[in-house]
Amino acid sequence: MRVALATEPATPGRENEDFIAATPDAVVLLDGSGTPAGSESGCTHGVAWYARTLGSTLLTSMTQSAGSLSELLAEGIKATTSLHDFTCDVSHPGSPSATVVMLRRSGDFLDWLVLADSVLILDTGQPEPTVITDDREAQVGASYRERMDSLDSTSPEHVAAHREYVETLRDHRNRDGGFWVASVDPLVAEQALTGSVPVHEVRAAALLSDGASRLVDRFHLTTWRDLLGLLGQAGPNELIRQVRTAEQSDPHGQRWPRGKTYDDAAVAYCRP
Repeated sequence: MRVALATEPATPGRENEDFIAATPDAVVLLDGSGTPAGSESGCTHGVAWYARTLGSTLLTSMTQSAGSLSELLAEGIKATTSLHDFTCDVSHPGSPSATVVMLRRSGDFLDWLVLADSVLILDTGQPEPTVITDDREAQVGASYRERMDSLDSTSPEHVAAHREYVETLRDHRNRDGGFWVASVDPLVAEQALTGSVPVHEVRAAALLSDGASRLVDRFHLTTWRDLLGLLGQAGPNELIRQVRTAEQSDPHGQRWPRGKTYDDAAVAYCRP
């Protein structure tokens, strides 16, 4: 595959909690679940470390093992947990976590996996591309967003409401009836969405963290089809630039209420 990558932190100088990497036959994207200021995590390493460590582990295994992507994710979570369970409280509800998207070419097929709310887009030549995302977190969170979304996103009250929102969702994380993300339990890999598609049917694929997909699914400024066109013509950096322009046009979250005014963004655009 030919792969173009771009990632950028929410603001310059801030640690990027997204991770994206690729080989000619595999791509992996993780969006680390940030810990708001004033909220405990139980981990001395942090979310960015978790996303980088799990992401690099997954990419290595995807190129060296013929196991299913679910199996590789379970093994990667187990290995990453073992690297800090002796120094950190991995049982803490705020222990670092991440969304995961994996894409691998295996012979004549593209295998894929999506866990949590990052996005995979497959252009199979149909009028509308296939868009795969796990929206269980959004469904759970919808009933807790009202106060946070009603506040000026630059205000101290919004910061406190966002922290409360994140901590409330922890009670639903990796539980039946809630939502699932990569964290410390390898069994969550069984909850991932998975599939396979013949390579010859795929014109292009895109992997997006929710900080990049918000141009479509939160801001509604373009369509998935047009987003693929943008990536094909101008590349991932231009998509992130347009996201930043939209964010800057609504700094108080009045047009598009959101937990984070600016978010880390990561994009991969692939052509088999």
